Amino acid sequence: MAADGGALKDINEIKSQFRTREGFYKLLTLSDSQQRAGLPRGPTGVTAGAGSIPGGAAGVGGLVQGPGAAANSSPGFLPPVRVSMVKLKPEDPSEESERVCFNIGRELYFYTYTNIKKAVDLSKPIDKRIYKGTQPTCHDFNQFSATADSVALIVGFSAGQVQYLDPIKKETSKLFNEERLIDKSKVTCLKWLPKSENLFLASHASGHLYLYNVEHPCGTTAPQYCLLRQGEGFSVYSCKTKTPRNPLLRWVVGEGGLNEFAFSPDGVHVACVGQDGCLRVFHFDSMELQGVMKSYFGGLLCVSWSPDGKYLATGGEDDLVTVWSFSESRVVARGHGHKSWVNVVAFDPFTTNLEDEEPMELSGSDEDLQQGALHFGRVRTSSTLSRLSRHSSKGGAASVSYRFGSVGQDTQFCLWDLTDDVLYPRLPLSRALTNTFGPTVATSNSGSVVEGHHHPSIQTASTLPLPLPRSLSRSNSLPHPAVANTSKSQGAPESTGTVSSSGTVTPFSIGRFATLSLQERKSDKSGVGGEKEHKRYHSLGNISKSNDKINVAPRSSRLDGAKVLGTTLCPRMNEVPLLEPLVCKKIAHERLTVLVFMNDCIITACQEGLICTWARPGKTHASQPLSAQNGNSPSGTVV
Repeated sequence: MAADGGALKDINEIKSQFRTREGFYKLLTLSDSQQRAGLPRGPTGVTAGAGSIPGGAAGVGGLVQGPGAAANSSPGFLPPVRVSMVKLKPEDPSEESERVCFNIGRELYFYTYTNIKKAVDLSKPIDKRIYKGTQPTCHDFNQFSATADSVALIVGFSAGQVQYLDPIKKETSKLFNEERLIDKSKVTCLKWLPKSENLFLASHASGHLYLYNVEHPCGTTAPQYCLLRQGEGFSVYSCKTKTPRNPLLRWVVGEGGLNEFAFSPDGVHVACVGQDGCLRVFHFDSMELQGVMKSYFGGLLCVSWSPDGKYLATGGEDDLVTVWSFSESRVVARGHGHKSWVNVVAFDPFTTNLEDEEPMELSGSDEDLQQGALHFGRVRTSSTLSRLSRHSSKGGAASVSYRFGSVGQDTQFCLWDLTDDVLYPRLPLSRALTNTFGPTVATSNSGSVVEGHHHPSIQTASTLPLPLPRSLSRSNSLPHPAVANTSKSQGAPESTGTVSSSGTVTPFSIGRFATLSLQERKSDKSGVGGEKEHKRYHSLGNISKSNDKINVAPRSSRLDGAKVLGTTLCPRMNEVPLLEPLVCKKIAHERLTVLVFMNDCIITACQEGLICTWARPGKTHASQPLSAQNGNSPSGTVV
């Protein structure tokens, strides 16, 4: 019994350090730096009032309470703690170059942040605001326009309002959706458009996504909309008005609430996850749907892009983290380590290693693996190797490694490694040579081969199906024709972009779209019909060029989980690799809501208001390993 009790205590102990291949990550505590002050902890975060932070000035920024705001801000509702950070420009190593903002309960705090070597003085916030009638739920800094004298911050609230303010120039403040005429549901996510000083997006629990311009006012009446663009599971509307007003656009995405969205590193695409369990990726300017994925179960709560924009990681109510390939439109791996919902997932750009070579063409043999025989997509003097055969013939150490992390409602913090042995499983050498350099290639009746296309009659001399190795069937999820060639050309029936030989779509511009007649727009969806129940859902990349319909899922705005299970939208658990966490540690008593990777540290936060800094290996001078005493959370709030 004593041994069992010790094991239980070890499981429930709050960890203060963890080890990876690069060394120990250690939690900074009061003994590591000076002038750290703690926020009172409790089930409601900091207590209300001006004295919540010792010496903190109470800058009260109350919102105009719209009708029904109190109902949306019931005493039992406590929005998740969020942390936003911004790096000021130009950077001066001798000056404090970063600012941090976080919300706890009804309060919003704004501080100066330098690095882990100099502690944040929590007794001296640059700005502190206490809101009445509604609570902050999310916020975002404008990274593009931030300077030492001015920082643009947008804050979303539980009653649907959005506030634009400058915590440095405190006189700058605007309120959008003040009377809740645009949307009455809570704001779930806010993001500035990349490299824009005035435009931002706001998602709501209603499932709507709004585009705002901080220079334009909101109308005094409810906005009227006209349909601008419609596709599979989404619609885009513009505002009917003779004068510029907000919102500029309204997106209706999926069914149920939108939980989070994220822009790709190049700012071209936006990925949305929602309560309907779908990940949808759009080309933002052309409003084209570029990819869809379905969760294994329940809603998706979070999404993050890899630093190179090739992969997305999601987490949600199925307790899984899922990695989805944007270029191939398929699930490449799932991670199982959490015991409850995954609240945040994020890639670590500082420990992610990418190979230094030109992108490879995804041709021929990848798509045809599903049909049991290897085909050539193009004829050259030297064969074009697919990703699989190329990596299988290279051998040697892994050249690609993506590191990402996740935190959840189970209070667990997990780190994951995604390496090229999972992304590009190696064929046995004999198979790779046989399949890659087939003896002959039979041409079609016309004797022609179309560049970049797979002709049904072009195949190797041996027409007998070749069984897939077990590793391939698991790692590439049986619906393997979901590769770049098909994902962008046939996956989105409404797309009118051109398809290049590499399979990517070049979407038309908004100006081109504006010149299309209504009849032309309808023709993009020929054969779809007017009623949703008669539509067929063709998931991105799940239809091979030989018209194989084995992976065609039912077409509907509501994706039936039972019907899409086993397709490229949602492969079965045994059809994709199952990752185990590199690190899985309990680091809090309350559910975790924040995960931020920085150059010298990792920042996490939990619902009780504890914001903790984990120094990367070699970034702290602590000589002894840190440990939590008596299983309690480390005292104080570490930022």
